Amino acid sequence: MGHHPVEDSNRSDNTTINTVLEQHLSRRQILRGGATAATMVAGASLVACGGDSNNRGNGGDAGGQVPTELGFAAVPRSLEDRVVLPEGYRASVLIAKGDALFSDIADYQNDGSGEDFDKRSGDEHDGMEYFGLGADGAWDPNASERGVLCMNHENLEDDTLHENGVTAAADNGGARPQVEIDREILAHGVACLEVVKEDGQWRYVKDSAFNRRVTGATEAVISGPCAGHDALKTKLSPAGDKGFGTLNNCASGRTPWGTYLTCEENWFSYFNRNDASDARSATENDLFARYGMGLVSKGFSYREWDTVAGDMYQRFNISVTGASATEDFRNEPNTFGYIVEVDPFDTASKPVKRTAMGRFAHEGAIFAPAEAGKPLVYYMGDDSRNEYLYKFVSAANWDPADVGTGTAAGNKYLDDGKLYVAVFNNDGTGEWKELSVGVNGLDAMNPLYPFSSQGDVMLATRLAADHVGATKMDRPEWAAVNPINGECYLTLTNNRGSNRNPDTVDGPNPRTYGGSGGNPNGHIIRWREEGGDHSATRFDWDVFLFGSPADKDAQSINLSGLTADNDFSSPDGLYFDHRGLLWIQTDDGAYRDTVNNQMLVAIPGEVGDGGMLTFINDFGGEENTTFVGKDASAVDLRRFLVGPKGCEITGITMTPDGRSLFINVQHPGEGGSAANFNTDVSTWPNPNGDALALGNGVSRPRSATIVITREDNGEIAV
Repeated sequence: MGHHPVEDSNRSDNTTINTVLEQHLSRRQILRGGATAATMVAGASLVACGGDSNNRGNGGDAGGQVPTELGFAAVPRSLEDRVVLPEGYRASVLIAKGDALFSDIADYQNDGSGEDFDKRSGDEHDGMEYFGLGADGAWDPNASERGVLCMNHENLEDDTLHENGVTAAADNGGARPQVEIDREILAHGVACLEVVKEDGQWRYVKDSAFNRRVTGATEAVISGPCAGHDALKTKLSPAGDKGFGTLNNCASGRTPWGTYLTCEENWFSYFNRNDASDARSATENDLFARYGMGLVSKGFSYREWDTVAGDMYQRFNISVTGASATEDFRNEPNTFGYIVEVDPFDTASKPVKRTAMGRFAHEGAIFAPAEAGKPLVYYMGDDSRNEYLYKFVSAANWDPADVGTGTAAGNKYLDDGKLYVAVFNNDGTGEWKELSVGVNGLDAMNPLYPFSSQGDVMLATRLAADHVGATKMDRPEWAAVNPINGECYLTLTNNRGSNRNPDTVDGPNPRTYGGSGGNPNGHIIRWREEGGDHSATRFDWDVFLFGSPADKDAQSINLSGLTADNDFSSPDGLYFDHRGLLWIQTDDGAYRDTVNNQMLVAIPGEVGDGGMLTFINDFGGEENTTFVGKDASAVDLRRFLVGPKGCEITGITMTPDGRSLFINVQHPGEGGSAANFNTDVSTWPNPNGDALALGNGVSRPRSATIVITREDNGEIAV
């Protein structure tokens, strides 16, 4: 979407998932003409592991029974400048961009004058997690009326953050105003805040001992295989063991011991590089190019932070200027691209960058239900065009005695393990390829990169994945694990205009359609690990749902039979609650003329509940085949929420009792006029705090976290 870059640096000739589909399905008996499935994939449902079942922060026991029907009427499509919910629900604004976390700073005026963003809610609220808080001030996974809410602040709404928008360096004597840059750096990162429910109403607690901000300048520990690596040594970190700040944090995750995982996504876009062609070795140039930073490059969101004097600003100029790496910031980007662990209960602790989980555009870190005596497993997408799906399996087996031990537990479980990348095989199965030095040709003689250590493999994760033949995907975003049967889901947002033609439809989707081809509406894929073991190296998969407008041709585009009550485009955020309901959020630019971005609820079914079909692609008229889940219906999938104008719906977490749902409304007003501070598109949220109220027609739009409850205080959605 326009508010953040969509990077596309994968030049490998690895197989696309559509090629897999064609080769696999052509050998099968299929139902022709685009009808619903005929050939079913065998396999019983899997019961999730026992032990800690608090997947994504929700209580309840895995292996239960998913609701058989949804307890609300689908909300209609909306283009109003407000949040729309089913009848009987209410929503209030919990915290919005700039709101003060502490009383020693002024209330936010929303006029571009706010300073001290290291003490305020940041901009562009995104992924988040709820951690229940007990009376003793420790994590209580069952606490539903008091907790610590951790959330990401992904990016900036430049038209509304400053008094008169961004001041370019060229218009200010060659350097941007430092006050603007400070505001921008500090408005990134993570916010942790105490929240409480009193008399049925949620509020955040100003001055709580749990309130903290992790920003684009916060010192972090580099841990795992890349710690001390020569490629991470900089002027500010000569030992290569610390980084400064976390940037472009999109989706999130959590750990079974009670810490927050924030995920550095499009970090590559913040740097300025103007090297001579021979300033770096060919190996370094190959590495940088694979991460979107070629020989002469300024990122999509390059903000001229390096135009101000001082190392904390100059580090964003990554050109080779000194005699060695510790005299300049040529290696600064190598300190970004990781999963970052934050302890919500220890505000004095430093964030830790967990390099063993790989380096790429991380979109989430979702763990499978933990079981005592077995490894922990995390799933992660790389949110860029034609990138891959990854899995991390810890070397240490889970011990529930580690609950509450903070980042020390992270040292045990997240610094040592095996990282895998997904390959989708031609026979309808898949396999996880190990990314370890000395395995699968990842050695010093590798033709793509000299992998001499595990640190090299983690530094150049994408190149390692290229080498082992990972399957290209259509912008892999959020993952989710079903706590009822253990199956895994992944949103594939879209892949518009990227390497598409009628003969070679690439990406995780057999459709190519629209005026120039591509996959503008995206879809959701799912898989079942072999034997129900999340550390297994093989899996079965199918396509769960295709995004599409309801009125598109059912024989070529609307392959899931979506209707006006549940059609969607560009699925992004994904979340299973503890009851086994799947929540789907959208970040769409292809369907906004019909409906604002939205959130749906699905009863998910299981891998193999649909079948095969053949259809004619809209773009190019080529016949193709695919394997789909069962058709959507009013029972299985319904629209639960529509957001205000110009927004993305993102970030979601629920209290263990299922009665309070937190979501984020990001960048309302996107696409508006800078001269009008985007108010020509949106003025949400209304200052009265009612998220269901229309914008007041005057205020600058603000990203905000809202909390949804039922008027009768019942469980959400059932």
